[in-house]
Amino acid sequence: MNDKKRMGMPATGGSSLLVIFAVLALTVFAILSISTVTADQKLADKSAASVEAYYEADCQAEMILAEIRSGKLPEGVKRDGNLYSYKCPVTDSLNLEVEVLVGEEEYEVLRWQMVSAADWQNDDSLPVWDGEVIIEESNGEGEGIWPL
Repeated sequence: MNDKKRMGMPATGGSSLLVIFAVLALTVFAILSISTVTADQKLADKSAASVEAYYEADCQAEMILAEIRSGKLPEGVKRDGNLYSYKCPVTDSLNLEVEVLVGEEEYEVLRWQMVSAADWQNDDSLPVWDGEVIIEESNGEGEGIWPL
């Protein structure tokens, strides 16, 4: 007779799978966190560089305005009566454009604006529906023709 109970191996397969899954999930989340931090750092660096470039151009524009108010006409400044206009480069594709109306004792800033330095070219290559529906006569087979 077989009165002895058989003792099997302890069930460690399920817990091992859970541990492996947990380690794998934590590894994936760690990699995703690192990639997010890297992307955020690049964005922050670009934003800081953009702000720094703007304030450098702003400082240059303020110095030019100070020279204009002292009676000098700096290089690159256009004058039309009491209206002075000039540009200060911010980046390769952006300029800070300034227009100032200067009087005897006071001045008025008419424009202090960042503007694209690139030449704009209209692109009409995309056919866009103008809102008009044109229905042509049937082609003889009972189907109407709708132009696109």
